[in-house]
Amino acid sequence: MGFLSVLSFARQLVSQRLQPGDTAVDATIGTGADTLFLAEASGRKGHVFGFDIQAEALSLARNRLARDNSARLAKVTLLERSHAEMAEALPKEHHGRVGAVMFNLGYLPAEGADKAVITQPESTIAALDAALRLLRPRGVITAVVYPGHEGGLAEAARVEAWAAALDAAAGQSMIYRQLQRAVAPYLIAIERK
Repeated sequence: MGFLSVLSFARQLVSQRLQPGDTAVDATIGTGADTLFLAEASGRKGHVFGFDIQAEALSLARNRLARDNSARLAKVTLLERSHAEMAEALPKEHHGRVGAVMFNLGYLPAEGADKAVITQPESTIAALDAALRLLRPRGVITAVVYPGHEGGLAEAARVEAWAAALDAAAGQSMIYRQLQRAVAPYLIAIERK
């Protein structure tokens, strides 16, 4: 048996912490794969908030959720807003109660999508700060970074530096990475204390 992919490992970390009825955030909706995963993990009494600046991403996620058409899914609220605005967008009753926040940085990996529209370090760091404040104790943030595309290496370095500089009293951070391929995607995860 080989190592888990970074996406699978991120989901494993989240599934170990997210409970039915929890609130979760997909900070970068993309194609909606993480949105659906979080909706399944949170269960029908949970609530998932998803953020993306591209209307196409919201449409892809709606279609993915509709194909599942399951009563076991959490309520999902999709917002065409920057992930940096998540603290303002989430109702106050969810602050400090979020079980997991997932980031899948980079560009929208869909056919015909504009690959020049990418996540930016400034908004991503602001979103990570917000996510940490929104988490409950032992909640988790997963950020899959993609250093292999233009702008990706700089964003990955900023996210890694942010995680490394966290006060240990606020949370602990770790990296899951393939060492032989410098441009391979990797995972940065933070657990709130």
